[in-house]
Amino acid sequence: MTQTIEKRENGRADAQPTMQKPPVVSAQAWEAARQEMLVKEKAHTRARDALAAERRRMPWTAVTKNYVFEGPDGKASLLDLFAGRRQLIVYRAFYEPGVHGWPDHGCRGCSMVADQVAHLSHLNARDTTLVFASRAPQTDIARLKARMGWTMPWYTITDSFDADFDVGEWHGHNVFFRDGEELFRTYLVNSRGDEQMGSTWNYLDITPLGRQEVWEDSPAGYPQTPTYKWWNWNDSYVEGAAPDKRWVEVSDAGEAAMRASDTSAKP
Repeated sequence: MTQTIEKRENGRADAQPTMQKPPVVSAQAWEAARQEMLVKEKAHTRARDALAAERRRMPWTAVTKNYVFEGPDGKASLLDLFAGRRQLIVYRAFYEPGVHGWPDHGCRGCSMVADQVAHLSHLNARDTTLVFASRAPQTDIARLKARMGWTMPWYTITDSFDADFDVGEWHGHNVFFRDGEELFRTYLVNSRGDEQMGSTWNYLDITPLGRQEVWEDSPAGYPQTPTYKWWNWNDSYVEGAAPDKRWVEVSDAGEAAMRASDTSAKP
């Protein structure tokens, strides 16, 4: 392999492989290459949508054990973690004695996940709650959240919750659904699957109800609203409010323009 010598800031010379750069082409050739790639990217998007549709049809399993967490306001049950919503995503973050970084920091990987969490108001508007859970005491969790600028609800695991839901030895997102006071486990994503989490859309795609927009392939009776119309500024959601008239006009025009330029387009 061809080698080149680069000097780092500390003055030490290291052998580094020469970067094998792609060809440099004209703007027209670049656009042609982009269009070829776009075909594959759209196929990937459609495949992801189809996978999410299958996920919404996965069987559930009932949660009958009474789990107890510690929160900022004291003891909380798994039902309490829903905060009155129908869907709950629990990320098991490793922050506790024995984890590298304790007590000043949590696991580096879990901390990167925490850094990427989108504004929770958008998830909440889709009847979905996201919480983190660790074995660290609440005083340590509060201190860590303040230091790192994290605002998501974060609970202390006090029993076998992590072991029972396959996150005792490794991080992961468990998804639960509430039907009245009956609770069900619907999904688990972990390992490299956790890398994609953080965006509102990826969180919703692992829930049983999905994004809840009319274009989605969901089972009969699942809640769905017109595409884009529920979107709002993170400080302006009002439960039960009708979509803003001006935003309806803007989003309708944008969707029409998109469909006019691409007959295969859909959200």
